[in-house]
Amino acid sequence: MVCWALRRAAQVRVHLARKASGVCRGPEYQASGARPAAPEPATRGALGALGGTVELLGKSYPQDGYSNLSRKVLSRVGRNLHNRPHHPLWLIKERVKQHFYAQYVGRSGTPLFSVYDDLSPVVTTWQNFDSLLVPADHPSRKKGDSYYLNATHMLRAHTSAHQWDLLRAGLDAFLVVGDVYRRDQIDAQHHPVFHQLEAVRLFSRHQLFQWGWNSSSGSLRFLQGHLFAGVKDGENLQLFEQSSRSAHKQETHTLEATKLVEFDLKQTLTRLMTHLFGDGLDIRWVDCYFPFTHPSFEMEINFHGEWLEILGCGVMEQRLVNSAGAEDQIGWAFGLGLERLAMVLYDIPDIRLFWSEDERFLKQFCVQDINQKVKFQPLSKYPAVINDISFWLPRENYTENDFYDLVRTIGGDLVEKVDLIDKFEHPKIDVSFCNLQAAAPEYPSKSFHLSPLTCNA
Repeated sequence: MVCWALRRAAQVRVHLARKASGVCRGPEYQASGARPAAPEPATRGALGALGGTVELLGKSYPQDGYSNLSRKVLSRVGRNLHNRPHHPLWLIKERVKQHFYAQYVGRSGTPLFSVYDDLSPVVTTWQNFDSLLVPADHPSRKKGDSYYLNATHMLRAHTSAHQWDLLRAGLDAFLVVGDVYRRDQIDAQHHPVFHQLEAVRLFSRHQLFQWGWNSSSGSLRFLQGHLFAGVKDGENLQLFEQSSRSAHKQETHTLEATKLVEFDLKQTLTRLMTHLFGDGLDIRWVDCYFPFTHPSFEMEINFHGEWLEILGCGVMEQRLVNSAGAEDQIGWAFGLGLERLAMVLYDIPDIRLFWSEDERFLKQFCVQDINQKVKFQPLSKYPAVINDISFWLPRENYTENDFYDLVRTIGGDLVEKVDLIDKFEHPKIDVSFCNLQAAAPEYPSKSFHLSPLTCNA
């Protein structure tokens, strides 16, 4: 897809010198005291070959015109950093689980929320898009934004891809944690593989209004006194109606039910963030749009004087809930990025560090108490190395993410950032010329170089 100049770049090699040594582990590793064996490669087969197949996690998938996976991305499948004891992403997951287990208990005394953190990242396009009411023309469906095994299977772009199946199984309160895959730019905040935590809770009419009228919250008592004026003990309140959609509610929901679900959602998330960040946290809610919730919100927190977006959430689209067989229930959902939280809580400056095997990084998170405060200590004081690369490109069948995937495949995690600094479109020849700048930190025993390359159309 890219020109001869990019094929020449494939000759660049990155040499990493890694020192093998023990790193503190969870109970399952304490018997041996050694680093576990490296996992077997998750994939086999020639990538990008039409008519070929790729084997992933023990299954074979035929390739077609949709296939756009790179070996670098596929090498991340099965790593499951969120399940690796004492990894910073594992710490965040365990802290969230601990909070939900302690705060939300069922009638039998067992946790209300069940947790699923080992579901396969390979899903159908129906699971990832259609089940969540994502429009057919939504940008996230494009090959430039998502990773496809073929026209019908892909690497999930969000943990919401499992939402419908779990609802269909009869669950009404659950957490889903896993790795997700999106084609993205190269910088310290973005990586094509990251990790999400998803939560869903459904309410029946009895559950919702029993909670609403038994709540001791002063804010909810105010809501009761104004929104529900003249209604005694919620006896006349209903979940559903047939009306028109507005900015505040769906056409099938009553305003009273929507406000109660919204209030419970925001109260749940405020408690979670207080558990993670401590008391006195400033929080604000920003209206936004998601295909699978309405109304929808983004939660922002004021951390060290800066407003940071932490997660997205909202009242679940009733069409989604109904299609999964829960027609008599209404609910909320939220999703957050584990890397985003870990970078803020532990002061980790670069998302690539989460994939590091360097004991200097991993040892910093070997703590006795998962709630112990940790401040990341930088590993290197060496300055970045910046190089330019220039090349011609075709006008069609190319996106910037194609080049980003090529850089990641060749340069790995040594490439810190890629910026487009200049571009030129030839007035007569059907090609365009661009000049990009790549930055990579220079570590001892590690080297990376991008030379300026130019090719004729």
